[in-house]
Amino acid sequence: MKKILIMHGPNLNLLGEREPGIYGDTNFETVNRHLLEFAAELGMEAEIFQSNHEGELIDRLHAARKEFGGVVLNAGAYTHYSYAIADAIKAIKIPVIEVHISNIFARDAFRSNSVIAPVCAGSISGFGLLSYDLAVRALSEMIES
Repeated sequence: MKKILIMHGPNLNLLGEREPGIYGDTNFETVNRHLLEFAAELGMEAEIFQSNHEGELIDRLHAARKEFGGVVLNAGAYTHYSYAIADAIKAIKIPVIEVHISNIFARDAFRSNSVIAPVCAGSISGFGLLSYDLAVRALSEMIES
């Protein structure tokens, strides 16, 4: 069975509470339950990981290379300046798809720059929580059992 890791970066644990006008009102637990079920419908096993700490995200990416066929990553604000996360993605040699709930190009100017995009297999943003589904579906097509 295909195995994927879905990673949420800083502040995403507050989904449903944090700026619902931008991120929606669906809570974090509901989002994760949906993603696990959606992955299973596509014949994949998914694991969820969330951290507000850059080093923990990097450590989990490193470990993922031996456990998973691919990663869906919403790196939150680390997207815009974490060269360390970009280096980790580049090093692990499994596909990582960058995801954002909001359209990062239609927000603050600093948000339109992604330092991780060049090392990701693809980037999806602006489709609300559907962005995650699109990334999970893409991984289901990209990775082998």
